[in-house]
Amino acid sequence: MSERSRPPAYFETLYAGNPDPWDFETSLYEAEKYDSTIFMLGDRRFARALEIGCSIGVLTARLATICDTLLAADIVDTALAHAKTRCAALQHVQFENRLMPRDWPAGERFDLIVLSEMLYFLTPADISQLATLAAASLAPSGIALLVNYTETIDEPCNGNDAANIFIAASGLSRTRNLTRPKYRIDLLEKADK
Repeated sequence: MSERSRPPAYFETLYAGNPDPWDFETSLYEAEKYDSTIFMLGDRRFARALEIGCSIGVLTARLATICDTLLAADIVDTALAHAKTRCAALQHVQFENRLMPRDWPAGERFDLIVLSEMLYFLTPADISQLATLAAASLAPSGIALLVNYTETIDEPCNGNDAANIFIAASGLSRTRNLTRPKYRIDLLEKADK
């Protein structure tokens, strides 16, 4: 377990060796997980969404079908370039290089915030800060969707701890949970006020 969140250089090295280091484009595991992610959102459409850790944009393209506008963020320029190419026809999707929680889009409101398999790269303190920022940026009745790998990993947190830290720090209500071998999805909602 690391005492620091993974820095951008860690991910830049991964992408330099392989443009799709987690096989997002070809993995059956990833395809099934993306199906489950979209399923958890139900039939709802979102006016403004944020995806943190968009990587090469495979999930981004799927999220774009249910969002009027989508801000997709990552910390690796080469991954963002692939994501932009994949989503070139989707004019309502914007890509930005942002290191979270430091570069949180302050002052913006979102109906949906997706954090898919990225929380465990952060320390508990950074996860807590990110949860606080996300909760404050959610519009009333907004959703934060957490997807976490739950197998053993050598990261600052494991997936279950990362999810639990975020849930506790956010103050949001967990209204749905899906647990599968290797991952969990938690849907958190902000009160309608």
